[in-house]
Amino acid sequence: MSLIDEVGKGMEAPNGLAQLQALLASGRKPGILVSLDFDFVEVAEGRAVFAGVPGEHAYNPIGTVHGGYAATLLDSACGCAVHSRLAAGQGYTTLELKVSYHKAITRDSGLLRAEGQVLSIGRRAAFSRADLVGADGRLYASATSTLLVFER
Repeated sequence: MSLIDEVGKGMEAPNGLAQLQALLASGRKPGILVSLDFDFVEVAEGRAVFAGVPGEHAYNPIGTVHGGYAATLLDSACGCAVHSRLAAGQGYTTLELKVSYHKAITRDSGLLRAEGQVLSIGRRAAFSRADLVGADGRLYASATSTLLVFER
């Protein structure tokens, strides 16, 4: 059973937004949030926000935060924004993620927020975008995503 199914247990056919709201209310974290030490902080219809403070746990050998850290926050924001628009019984998976890195991330970058929003959604495909912004308002990275929508 998935974490989404566990937190939605007892709810009658919860749509994607209700599933994500139940996940937030439960306080439980999927493994990726635990391993990279970031949080799911907000959800609304067509919008999702993740936040984290990068540390040395995410460093690459050259002394900056690995690009995968930013990509994971952005992919999570893009994906959950789409999830919030799905009907009960639907799922999604990322088909493509295009990330642009605007500024190097280090442990001194502080709190970063990945804010995702749906651009459009159809029966089989969805498109979303996200920005990774620091507490100082600086843009660290941005992404666009194409996602496959399917019946679970």
